[in-house]
Amino acid sequence: MEDKGIFSGEIDPEIAELIGVEEGEKGSAEAPGFTDLFDEPRGEGAGAEQIDFTAKKFTKIEKFEEAPKPFFNDKNYYKTALSGEGEDAQRVHEYLTKFLKSEDTQDKSMWRSKLIPVYWNVAASISRKIYSKLPMPKLLILRFGALLPTLLSEEQRLMVSKIIFENNTGEPVHYVDEWLKRIAAGEISASATDETKTVQKNENQKVIQKLDKAKGIASTQLGFIKSKVSAMEGQEQLLQEKINFILKHESRPGMPGMKDCYSPDQKSAVNEAVELLKRILNLDKEIGGFYSQYESANSELEELGKMAEEAGVVSEVDSETIVKEFNTARQMAKLCVGKQGNHFPVLMKQYFRSNIRDIGTRENVLAEMAAVEELDPGLFLRTFKRETNRIVPHIIIVPCYGDRGICWEPFERFNRATSRGRVAIPLYPKELKLAILYALADLRWQVAKEKAQHYWMEEGLTGKYYQWFSEKKLKGDVKEYFINDYILWIMKESEGMQKLDKDVRGIFWRMMPFPQNVKEILKNRGFFYAELFKKDQNISLSDGY
Repeated sequence: MEDKGIFSGEIDPEIAELIGVEEGEKGSAEAPGFTDLFDEPRGEGAGAEQIDFTAKKFTKIEKFEEAPKPFFNDKNYYKTALSGEGEDAQRVHEYLTKFLKSEDTQDKSMWRSKLIPVYWNVAASISRKIYSKLPMPKLLILRFGALLPTLLSEEQRLMVSKIIFENNTGEPVHYVDEWLKRIAAGEISASATDETKTVQKNENQKVIQKLDKAKGIASTQLGFIKSKVSAMEGQEQLLQEKINFILKHESRPGMPGMKDCYSPDQKSAVNEAVELLKRILNLDKEIGGFYSQYESANSELEELGKMAEEAGVVSEVDSETIVKEFNTARQMAKLCVGKQGNHFPVLMKQYFRSNIRDIGTRENVLAEMAAVEELDPGLFLRTFKRETNRIVPHIIIVPCYGDRGICWEPFERFNRATSRGRVAIPLYPKELKLAILYALADLRWQVAKEKAQHYWMEEGLTGKYYQWFSEKKLKGDVKEYFINDYILWIMKESEGMQKLDKDVRGIFWRMMPFPQNVKEILKNRGFFYAELFKKDQNISLSDGY
């Protein structure tokens, strides 16, 4: 399929100038074939994702922008962006031209609605080629929704070009193009969807499903090993400090050169060292058990891998899976925007702000998430079989004008223990902090609900909140109420402004507690906080909640 006619036809001279097309100019690029799309070696499946369980918080972001890059200096940007993308690219050009040219409100609305689905089709077509080195304009469509540079002001183009391009943070925060590349490389499994599965799976599908499950089991065991090894290293460090203290002898008074007996503090340190040794031995025993389980799971994984190879099952991610994942990201964008929001997918100057700190860049998202975690230290903590780990979800930054972030899934279905969840954040929200709080509240609710499973209306955080919701005879979506209350909890109650129902405040105080230093401040901000703080002290004397 050739696209040489995409820029042909009669175009208003002003529109032609706006979209950077010279009169009579035609594109000559042909749609690439399969071998052209996959001319670079695909990544080997990396198996279980590696998570650093030793990290206790986000590293402080020091740099929020970098020197501007020449993204929009290319006079052929628009042609490059659309060339090779088939008939839908022609329609994008046609509808965008008519949308920009229309003066009648109804006509403009009609061309706008026609443009939206074909634009998404073009973006999906681009995503299919994520294996290969995409031209920058195509990459920027996936990342920023930047189809046509002249739709932005000069100031906005400069701002976008200053966004830090590479992930230098080490955190799982991804722009859509980065996310698709990791899926394509097999480093991360494809997202779960609500689509109805075929009842009769063929043998290849069954093998792939077994492989996914085996990867999940191996990943869980590996997570436990890392967590326990980290705990043992901490205990060994304490032991080393105790031993160093014990081995330091003062001279006996009146007897120079003669070591004195242990001091009372040193004798106490000896007893503490003995207890540390016991804990270390117990940890060593647990680690040995986890290693044994991991080796067993890994052996099963290798066997299934051989079976898949013999059966001719392709372990690499194919292009259809990538397109499906892109469409999942599109669905995330739709949820972030909501029914009444702005679903226009193309970046335009009138739809977003010109301050880089107001948009959902990776660095801004991390800074906001760090501020929330400071007030909700248990936000990313997950306990499974008495093991508690800090697991930050994958954050996918979707190029849309949504007002809220969403939690797509709290964790992967085959690894509830140590897998990352998936959260989507809009790149161009009205208020970034609010959009992130929506997403984190959604994550909080879904993790707690999955933990309680069938008893979510009775047990845990969701159970307590649902019982309050029912007693108040409230109508509507209980999760929406929770999300709004969580936002008030973080934004208002943490500052001592009493905005919540007193029973909800009590639930959150116990089940999503502020750090101790914040509690110490709040106890002097009102009767309710003082009472909750007093209850904390009483409960701590009776061995916890």
